Formats: sequence, structure tokens, C-alpha cells
Amino acid sequence: YTHPACLAHQPGPGHPESPARLAAVLEALRAAFPDLDWREAPAARREQLARAHSPALLARVLDARPEAWPHRLDEDTLMSADSAEAALRAAGAVVAAVDAVLGGEVGQAFCAVRPPGHHATRDTPMGFCLLNGVAVGAVHALEAHGLARVAVVDFDVHHGNGTEDIALREPRLQYVSSHQAPLYPGTGLEDQGARVLNAPLPPRCPGLAFREAWRERLLPAIDRFAPQLILVSAGFDGHRLDPLADLELGPEDYRWLSAELAALARRHCGGRLVSVLEGGYSLTALRECSVAHLRGLQAA
Repeated sequence: YTHPACLAHQPGPGHPESPARLAAVLEALRAAFPDLDWREAPAARREQLARAHSPALLARVLDARPEAWPHRLDEDTLMSADSAEAALRAAGAVVAAVDAVLGGEVGQAFCAVRPPGHHATRDTPMGFCLLNGVAVGAVHALEAHGLARVAVVDFDVHHGNGTEDIALREPRLQYVSSHQAPLYPGTGLEDQGARVLNAPLPPRCPGLAFREAWRERLLPAIDRFAPQLILVSAGFDGHRLDPLADLELGPEDYRWLSAELAALARRHCGGRLVSVLEGGYSLTALRECSVAHLRGLQAA
């Protein structure tokens, strides 16, 4: 799932969250997977967004009418005139993917969209993120499809504080994350009860230690939760080339974890899995890792 509007979001010259990120992913996937089923992402509806976000956040993001663009929401998070539409399509992609997977049309779906979403809390857009698409999709699965257990898995190098915030308010959600610490946004240093598990990784963490954190702690926790649907916040900024972080991961690590997640989905939810692009700021890493991610999902 993708949409041209996601390329129109312009945070400003020199901003790391540039349209070139998504263009690189789309180019790589089209070259590597000529038989992919490409679908146009619809715009999320306000009532769908309101299951995860407060009216104040929705007004701030969707109703912004500044005198000049770009419009600054915080030091790092800026909007252009086309950003609200991009964010609506990004969240709408996840909702449509959840509907398609739970409706039996497809077994898996990947949402190649931007801006990213996992830092957006219930009340606050932040960290390049306007709307939290993965959280919107997760709550949609609970409310519109009547699921009792949905797991959100996050391997972005930055902790998904927004998804954690929303998951803590919803007892049917599980949130598990590995991320570098210390690093923005400075959260995710410990677990938040049985449903919200965090595995902080030190700078220069190699792929073997990343895999150990997932193999020993996080994957078994998902297994015990036995989700009926898995959603993935797929950020590739843990790659050794990424300019905004300091982990030492490679595409082979993302392929390994993706295959493990697909195996869990097959064990507990009939293979049903929806993945959503989050961070990643090296174009080379984005190309390599998005392809590795989909190959891993297919491997199971």
C-alpha cells in the first residue's frame, strides 16, 4: 500500500525525513519484486483516527492553516501544505491493509508510506510523526474486527513512545520494542508491565546482540501473548550506515527478524501480518533493508 501524496510531504530543505526516503523504498521494491500487488492507500477517516488520537491532536494536524509553510509543530516536526493529506494516506494505508488481511484477501501487507508515525502519542505529534498509523491500524483491528489481542512489534532504532502511550491505554494491545538507548526520545528504558516490553540496546550494538534480545526476550513474549494479528513498525535506522543512530545492524538482521515474526504470525494468527515503514535515513540502507524485510516475511 502506498500513495503519491506521501511523496508530497515536505518538512523542508535538509530535513532527514525527505521524500527521497520513500522514493528509494518504492524503487527497490519494484525492482526486487516484479509481481507485488500494488494498492493505492485510501485516506483514513477522522473517526478511525479518533480511536487512537485525541481531538486536540487531530485538530492540530488536520486543521492547520498557518500563514506560511512549513509549519513547525516542534523543533523536528514540520508540516507543508500537503502534509495532512500525506499523513491521512499513511494512516489509511494501515487501516486498509488490516481490512485486507483480516478479510482474507491477502496474508501479509506492507505499507510503504511516510511520514512515519510511531512517535505520535495520543495527544502530541512529535519526532517527525504526525499520525500514528500503526496504532490507528491496531485499534481498528480491535474495534472494527472484534479482535481480542493485537501485537505491535517495533524494531525502529528509536523507541516508539507514541505507540507505547496508546498501548498503555488499551489492554488488548501488546507493544514490544528494541531500540538504541540513550537516543531520542529518551523513553523505553524499562518494561511497562506485562504487555509493554522494551529492550534498550547500547550504541555500537552488533547484529548478534540485537538478535539475542529478540530471541531471548521479545519473541517469546509475543509467543506467550498469542496475538490474533501482528503489526510491525519497520524502521531501518538501526543499519550501520544510518546517520541518526549508532547501531551496527545489516540487512541480514532485518531479514532474520522478519522471518521470525512471520513464523509467529503463522503460528498464532493464520499468517496475518501488516508491516508499516517507519524510520531509516540512509537511502542505501532503506533500499537494502526494505527488500530484506519483505524477503524475510516471505521466507516463512
